[in-house]
Amino acid sequence: MLGHPERHFPAVHVAGTNGKGSTCAFTAAELAARGFRVGVYTSPHLVSVRERLVVDGVPIGEEAFAEWTTFLRPHIERLDASFFEATTAIAFADLAARGVDIAVIEVGLGGRLDATNVITPLVSVVTKIAREHTDYLGTDLAAIAREKAGVAKPDVPFVTGERDAAVRQVLVAEAERRGANPVIVVDTEQPAPPGRSLGMKGRHQVANAWVALAALNALPPPFGPVGDEWPASFAHAYVAGRFDVRGHWIFDVAHNPDGAQVLADTLRACDPPRPRRALVGVLGDKDYRGMIAALAREIDEFVFTMPDSAPERRRWDLHRLEGEIAQLGVALGSAVFEPDFERALERAQQHAATVIVTGSFHTVGDALARLPGFAPVG
Repeated sequence: MLGHPERHFPAVHVAGTNGKGSTCAFTAAELAARGFRVGVYTSPHLVSVRERLVVDGVPIGEEAFAEWTTFLRPHIERLDASFFEATTAIAFADLAARGVDIAVIEVGLGGRLDATNVITPLVSVVTKIAREHTDYLGTDLAAIAREKAGVAKPDVPFVTGERDAAVRQVLVAEAERRGANPVIVVDTEQPAPPGRSLGMKGRHQVANAWVALAALNALPPPFGPVGDEWPASFAHAYVAGRFDVRGHWIFDVAHNPDGAQVLADTLRACDPPRPRRALVGVLGDKDYRGMIAALAREIDEFVFTMPDSAPERRRWDLHRLEGEIAQLGVALGSAVFEPDFERALERAQQHAATVIVTGSFHTVGDALARLPGFAPVG
């Protein structure tokens, strides 16, 4: 009905459990530095849906988003399209209408059946695999890997930074089965090049930067290749909510155990001042026990809460958590259970040298929205 806007611009397609947003940011930063008009579509958002669609660093305007929504509403209702399907259609239509030279598209969930997978990109990427969304993607890493590798396309380069040999083998086999060519396995264990810095903190960002570089080098002219060294633009890449340090606040959307472990490792490496208090709100269908256990040694006091924007059917049970907390390496005296988000936000700040806000996009987004001047989009 829209005339296939997804065919009107070249794209980089990025899938993976963690690291998608950062890899998109590095890739887009270098393409913009090379003078291209770059569109970026990511999800979910923290505060405003407009964050999902950015061209040349500027989110889609309120009027433009409203116009697309009004125009598409009868078709959304007729097709019973999901929220993500609808926003993806709006994104592709707007990217085409605004005449981007190239777009960087982040997969929403999985890969094979994701709404973004209607594109045929210039390069497909899978960052890394961890257990998530098992009700949709399968219960083991191999099954999840096959779903993620569903972004592979015939005769399109496929890049992955997966470190686990068995999982990497599944990704490569599935990409080859789908005709991807070449299949590029990135050595993400290699250190940062001397004298090069990144705009985002943490050892994990080094891995994301190498994956982004490989994706850029797999692009045909005029977009790539860009060379063997990290480009200077990587020092300016930024994504809100990824070890996002703002004064004594740290915001990080670690919404699964793998992400929580990365957050814990980064806290250990950066060593922000103690006492550290963490405001934590997790959706009930996530492995919140694994997340809390990963963070326990780096946090002096937890304040567990319920973000206001969390969907009713996905809210976690704080009473149940209270009964489980001692098993997760958290002393009862260092855990506070406050379902009221505003009171929890105030409690987390009391006598804290560092406040870490984490657990889900809802938690980080609701906190950013309540703190003056912190929201990513005005």
